[in-house]
Amino acid sequence: MTLPQPEPVGPPIARLAFRPFFLLASLFSVLAMVVWFAFWHGDILLRPHGGLMWWHQHEMIFGFGAAVAVGFLLTAVQNWTGQRSLHGWPLLTLVGVWLLGRLLIAFPMGLPAGLLLAVDVAFLLLAALAMGRLVVDARQWHNLVFVPLLLLLAVANLAMHLGVMRGQLPPIREGAYLGVLLIATLMVMLGGRVIPFFTSLKLGRPKPAAWPMLERLSLWSIYAVVLLQLSILLEVALPPGLLGWAMLVAAAANAVRLVRWKGWHALHEPLLWGLHLSYAFIVLGLVMWALAQTGLFRVELALHALAIGGIASMMLAMMSRVALGHTGREIRTLPGIGIGLMLMFAGALLRSPVLAMFPQITHWTYNLSILFWCIAYLIFLFHYTVPLLTTRADGKDG
Repeated sequence: MTLPQPEPVGPPIARLAFRPFFLLASLFSVLAMVVWFAFWHGDILLRPHGGLMWWHQHEMIFGFGAAVAVGFLLTAVQNWTGQRSLHGWPLLTLVGVWLLGRLLIAFPMGLPAGLLLAVDVAFLLLAALAMGRLVVDARQWHNLVFVPLLLLLAVANLAMHLGVMRGQLPPIREGAYLGVLLIATLMVMLGGRVIPFFTSLKLGRPKPAAWPMLERLSLWSIYAVVLLQLSILLEVALPPGLLGWAMLVAAAANAVRLVRWKGWHALHEPLLWGLHLSYAFIVLGLVMWALAQTGLFRVELALHALAIGGIASMMLAMMSRVALGHTGREIRTLPGIGIGLMLMFAGALLRSPVLAMFPQITHWTYNLSILFWCIAYLIFLFHYTVPLLTTRADGKDG
């Protein structure tokens, strides 16, 4: 559906959700990684709520990841529904809630933990409300699935906060696992919509013929993984190995899905191979997580395959494309973006499968993966800060 083009009103940063959230989340991720790097070298730059270990887990999921996810969804929903998405002061208010959550968690100042929880969780609830209103008004029920995903992210966030408040490790651990799996699920959902489309558009090839059974299996298997992890968080007893088998089914279905997109034809275009390779890391992460259920290695190694190679790398590739298209600029790979993507994948390999095989090099893998992340996202910020802060090149709104 094509929207009527209104005259641009207000500061460009407040015209559509991708602008503030892509910019601030990317900057925040670099700052958070600097703090994490310093921590591993014995320098305590922050004394945040929950301690630095909790802060790193929580903020990379619900600070960085959730912000980029909301930026994607509140931008895409405008295209899906044909209705004006959140903009102006309502958008800036939502950004303010996100930013206040980051500041209060980093500098709690003795405030009640319940206040920090309320502010932080409110961000995802408000985002779900904003998206749900547009989808319901347009009666696009097939897009309503993203609303419970945001609400479940709020549940996972709530669990991590309650775990700190009660001094209980399981809610923290399982809430973090659920958060990562939910954002990975979002990447599977959005990736399935845009990766074959972007690939066919750029290469001038037809999209692969639809295979409805495979599409349903790819999505419903990852939904099943999320629901099983939610059950674990809620202390529901599950048959041994059930989560692992569900992850293997999801990995297999999505591997076949990925192969059918024929990403090897896009090796000359970083914005495309970055999407295809990040999707492959989601498959790898699910396989590793299933193997970790057998005790072969720690779950956190699989988690980082998903978080760095799957989620953060796909976000970098998607943001690099979306931020050009939605600011009226030519969609092309800007200098250094391909290097940034390669660094992200190298960091994912070091922090996950390489570390699983060679645990004795933990210190080096941690250091390099952090540095690679910072370089990659600084390249993004170097190219995209001005476009995100200024009006569209074609003078249109958005």
